[in-house]
Amino acid sequence: MKFMKLGSKPDTIQSDGNNARYVASELATDITVTVGDVKFYLHKFPLLSKSAYLQKLVASGNEENNDEIQISDIPGGPVAFEICAKFCYGMTVTLNAYNVVAARCAAEYLGMHETIEKGNLIYKIDVFLNSSIFHSWKDSIIVLQTSKSMLPLSEELKVVGLCIDAIATKACIDVSKVDWSYTYNRRKVPEENGNDLNCNGFRNRPVPKDWWVEDLCELEIDLYKRVIMNIKTKGILSHEVIGEALKAYSYRRLPGFSKGVIRSGDVIKYRSTVDTIVWLLPAEKGSVSCSFLLKLLKAAIIVDLGEMAREQLVRRIGQQLEEASVNDLSIRAADGEDVVYDVDTVQKIVKEFLMQDQNAEFESEDNEVQEIRRPGILTDASKLMVAKLIDAYLAEIAKDPNLPLSKFVDLAEMVSCISRPSHDGLYRAIDMYLKEHPGISKSERKRICKLMDCKKLSVDACMHAVQNERLPLRVVVQVLFFEQVRATASSGSSTPDLPRGLKDLNIGSHGSSRSAATHPEEDWDAVATAEELKALKGEIAALRMSNSIGGSERNGGDSRNSVDKVAICKMKGLLKSKRIFSKIWSSKGAQGENSGSDSSESLGSANPEEAKSTPSRNRRHSVS
Repeated sequence: MKFMKLGSKPDTIQSDGNNARYVASELATDITVTVGDVKFYLHKFPLLSKSAYLQKLVASGNEENNDEIQISDIPGGPVAFEICAKFCYGMTVTLNAYNVVAARCAAEYLGMHETIEKGNLIYKIDVFLNSSIFHSWKDSIIVLQTSKSMLPLSEELKVVGLCIDAIATKACIDVSKVDWSYTYNRRKVPEENGNDLNCNGFRNRPVPKDWWVEDLCELEIDLYKRVIMNIKTKGILSHEVIGEALKAYSYRRLPGFSKGVIRSGDVIKYRSTVDTIVWLLPAEKGSVSCSFLLKLLKAAIIVDLGEMAREQLVRRIGQQLEEASVNDLSIRAADGEDVVYDVDTVQKIVKEFLMQDQNAEFESEDNEVQEIRRPGILTDASKLMVAKLIDAYLAEIAKDPNLPLSKFVDLAEMVSCISRPSHDGLYRAIDMYLKEHPGISKSERKRICKLMDCKKLSVDACMHAVQNERLPLRVVVQVLFFEQVRATASSGSSTPDLPRGLKDLNIGSHGSSRSAATHPEEDWDAVATAEELKALKGEIAALRMSNSIGGSERNGGDSRNSVDKVAICKMKGLLKSKRIFSKIWSSKGAQGENSGSDSSESLGSANPEEAKSTPSRNRRHSVS
């Protein structure tokens, strides 16, 4: 820290212990200055020779009591006045970063200008600030902090503005000119964590570009905002460094922010902090992580930030959604709501993500609306990551017993346009919802299961599904069929189309009149009984012992038809003892005419194009 000593006489202003200050001198004091609750017994000549304000007070006072002056509003109070008084007496005065602003404001208040006497206090303090304080990183921050209590005078004297510019300039200098001896990021240096006490170790390290961010966290939000704005205006530092600074400030100034909450406290104060950080976010994508943006959004909801700021965050998050995790997306619902999670906000985020891939935009030219085609900007990898993220998020919110089915289905359908090789994650989410909501109706159970494509379940997921008492019979039968086909096929041959009976299961009452009459919807939408599931489980085991049948079929004839016939044969053997199942196989003609070209999408295939299986999609995937 920089110091400056003024005067050469020893300190001779003493205290009597009762809020009184006096000068140890042979001459009797002839003026009493009361500042707040402290009385100073001083001499007129040294004071009046340097203070225009005291000259005016003494000259305008009554002759009887002009030796008593009351000063109640001097900046810095008694401490600052004592510094000025000592300077008037030529006593030693020590100025530093902690008291220089108060002394400067008090000197301005007392009118200690050069017009009164050359080399007066204001001049000397200004020299000290410009030649020493503003050249020191730490001292500039301290001075800026202390200046807040001296507003608005410190602002009028340009002390605040000069401090801010000095700090911003220091933050933007080339890191090769930064000396570890006076500043470094303590959290990022292993030596500061007790791993190495050798100071030369960290001094020889390259200085990181964000070396300054921790120190600025000491500033209150209004001053911090002005510093960051000044830094951004200079245009030297990258947007990633600015983002790192905002992240550090948020973690320091918002209690509980790292956990996505804000602890009870001054809501108005925290609202101002969150609002300012959102306002300061660099416009460039990737300047801050998606996880940080979601924490900001959670904080914005807690402090009830304005709708505009929240919409900005939702838009930014949507642009980087592939980076998020389920924990990041777990936004708690507002107090008083029945549900646990704010699913509506997540839907808005997903919508923003998908809007990036729109292949058309409209522009108006000469009062005509023109459609301009452009390619989508989302990669298949990012879309797949978001689809898997939402599947995992659905599994999390499904645990909420009060979550309406519509919210679950609407969110799942938003990403149904994204093709993914496995629906295991979606199956897990559906199963979790059925487990936590056992009282839903048959139609609701059918609706949620239609989200899933049975062809895209892995072997492990299929094994789980055919034993799952929460699934409707139609789903269990289709899972069994595709598992049979997969087990029977020896290589990468594509999955054959559904036989007529299973096709009718999928289209339900919208099929032929015969199908509607033969297969009541309420039967197929009912859950499978334990006995039926046991029979299905036994058939799976038996199927895996029948490779010889598949092998003999492969050696001659059409491979696709033979696989289909084997699957149908085994299905008939399994289900003929069940009255409801046996109705599927009403005629050999139906089987024959549908074993080849007649096709239908599987239950719950949200995208008809995805229902047409390819060899690569029939390979086994582990449950994710």
